[in-house]
Amino acid sequence: METTSREVAQTPAAEDGQQVPSARRTVDGFLEAPFPWYGLDEAFTGRRWLMQVGTAADGAVEHGSIGHGDEPSVRHETTTEDRGKFAVVVTVAANPVRRSADGTGLLEATSVSSAAWLAGVGLLSFTWPGQMDHTLRDDWLDQQTETAWVLADDLAGPDWSTLSLPVDGVPTPFHYRESEFGWVLAGSTQAGVHVGAYGRGMSAYGLGFAVVKDVEAHAQ
Repeated sequence: METTSREVAQTPAAEDGQQVPSARRTVDGFLEAPFPWYGLDEAFTGRRWLMQVGTAADGAVEHGSIGHGDEPSVRHETTTEDRGKFAVVVTVAANPVRRSADGTGLLEATSVSSAAWLAGVGLLSFTWPGQMDHTLRDDWLDQQTETAWVLADDLAGPDWSTLSLPVDGVPTPFHYRESEFGWVLAGSTQAGVHVGAYGRGMSAYGLGFAVVKDVEAHAQ
């Protein structure tokens, strides 16, 4: 699933020469999406924030993440210190294989596995071993990213269990797994999108998901 993070794009300049704030660019990316965004339902009353959007090869917004709770920080393997309680919800547009906007190639289909992989990689981004040098850490991340892809490609395998959670009030089956880094889950909605989630310090068993009614309210 080849996507590009809109958050790391070069900061555009406004008409007066000032840089457009990152938060504004982030929320603009969310508003460009032709599909609904999901987050935890109203039973969660804590802090929420927009993280980033990912785009397909033709520039169309294809997925994005919304954080809940404490903003996660990297958890070092050598400490048991609580690094915060958080859950991140990833929304992925349910797209079939399709031609790119310029007609020169095909764009990959998205699936529940796409949501599971994005959630798995998202969790890894906050679990890098802090005592490794950069070379070893890059190798570790490459290895773990490949493992996340293999696991996401085998949702019927023994590493996953089934968990039923409400989506817009409707009980919905999710694929769920735990690791020493946290938990990951993924499923589909009736709104034409796939939902993935990952977290640490917050139990996945009591979560529910719902369409985000006002994305801009979560911009920082």
